[in-house]
Amino acid sequence: MFGIGLPELLVILVVALLVLGPKRLPEVARTLGKGLAEFRKATADLTEELRDAQRSLEEETREATRLAQPKRSRPPGSTVGRGGPPAQEKAEQAPQEKADPAPTNEANASEPAKD
Repeated sequence: MFGIGLPELLVILVVALLVLGPKRLPEVARTLGKGLAEFRKATADLTEELRDAQRSLEEETREATRLAQPKRSRPPGSTVGRGGPPAQEKAEQAPQEKADPAPTNEANASEPAKD
């Protein structure tokens, strides 16, 4: 237990019997046993309390880490609900832009000038 073997324990008990006497030795042993039991219970409660606090801190740390991570944002030009990568969306938009070209100076240049 504490590095005390059987011979040492017997010597301690004999000295305690001589010092305390046969009437008081059982009372002291009983009181000592109750005190040790209470001490063990208190240390077990403290250990459990510390473990609960550690679990709580770990959960808070995980939650803070999760909230601190940047959310995945969509790239510019992408819209929700279209599906597919943004490159396909741009390719879909490109023909629409070419279908409705605005009149340019080149179109006006092919007509003869009226003076």
